[in-house]
Amino acid sequence: MSDNQAFESAKKEYEQWGINIDEVFKTLKNIPVSIHCWQGDDVGGFEVNRGELSGGIDVTGNYPGKARTPEELRADIEKALSLIPGKHRINLHAIYAETDGQVVERDRLEPKHFEKWVAWAKEQGLGLDFNPTLFSHEKAADGLTLAHPDPKIRQYWIDHCKASRKIGEYFGRELGTSCLTNIWIPDGYKDTPSDRLTPRRRLMESLDEIFAEEIDKNYLVDAVESKLFGIGSEAFVVGSHEFYLSYALKNDVNCLLDTGHYHPTEMVSNKISAMLLFFDQLALHVSRPVRWDSDHVVTFDDELKEIAMEIVRNDALDKVMIGLDFFDASINRVAAWTIGTRNMIKALLFALLLPHRQLKELQDNGDFTRRLALLEEFKTYPFGVIWNQYCQEMNVPTKENWLQDVEEYEEQVLSKRS
Repeated sequence: MSDNQAFESAKKEYEQWGINIDEVFKTLKNIPVSIHCWQGDDVGGFEVNRGELSGGIDVTGNYPGKARTPEELRADIEKALSLIPGKHRINLHAIYAETDGQVVERDRLEPKHFEKWVAWAKEQGLGLDFNPTLFSHEKAADGLTLAHPDPKIRQYWIDHCKASRKIGEYFGRELGTSCLTNIWIPDGYKDTPSDRLTPRRRLMESLDEIFAEEIDKNYLVDAVESKLFGIGSEAFVVGSHEFYLSYALKNDVNCLLDTGHYHPTEMVSNKISAMLLFFDQLALHVSRPVRWDSDHVVTFDDELKEIAMEIVRNDALDKVMIGLDFFDASINRVAAWTIGTRNMIKALLFALLLPHRQLKELQDNGDFTRRLALLEEFKTYPFGVIWNQYCQEMNVPTKENWLQDVEEYEEQVLSKRS
């Protein structure tokens, strides 16, 4: 059977459930995934006075070929994008500013330091998202930033976040698509604190000052990101899920859920429907925690599929902003982007190929036997054939054929970097 015959046969199998493959493809290609730039250079950034990676973040591995300059990083992203179906977004951190060799403190960053990123995004037809960088800095060396007891240090980071929001607004205005600007901080304590309330009050007051500055909401979407623990903050994190969930609800900002920032038995997929009842929008950083928050490359696992199903079955594709967050220096970095992003898109396709209306009716009617049976049977429907056809229609390699492109790129480009 030819590939085309296999596709037509698979298409009929799904159509008997009222699933129109052409409509599915049309929907899927309009779902942007925000791809994190920091996989390409191991979260190093391009600051003139860059220091060691710190703030509860670590990247392991020494695979050759990481990006050393903005030009190399953008070229690597372009290569990955050529292997990923659809039009997507790129997520930047403040440390990826380009300052022409000048030392510019983070609280003094301006839109002009990201003009090259914006020009490139326009050429590529990409949206940009943004994050202030509150780690890997001497003023974050003791593990505290926006919750720091020293008002001068605290003000430095407040001003950095204010500057970052202006940069995000600039991205949105220039590119014609709202920029998600997300605040994550490493603040916490290694051992059991004697006072949890005061640091959280300081964080709340810092955020109040940051968000008090008027920014055009047509161009900027604010978000705050929680975390359960980190290296150096094992016992207590100031910005917990409960803190940010409450703050976001009260102050009309978005709550960003990172799939690696919860207890190992806590599923982000289970949180989505609950939060959609109270938030107009949600944001995700999809990662793969292995023994806690280790930010492994996203695989096509059950939780990824469940996240996609929760978004699709609840008609929330226009409400949930999907971003990725992983970094692996033990494998080819372009391959890491390609594998992780293709898997996110695969999961969305898998979710779009389920008969959600019928499954909901079975649940409402108490027919749990048929519901379970159908969910299990759809796991072996010819999903792979549909995925290959989608890739073909989007002019990217099917199956594992993209690996050849990555291997050639490694031989011709990456292997020549010292």
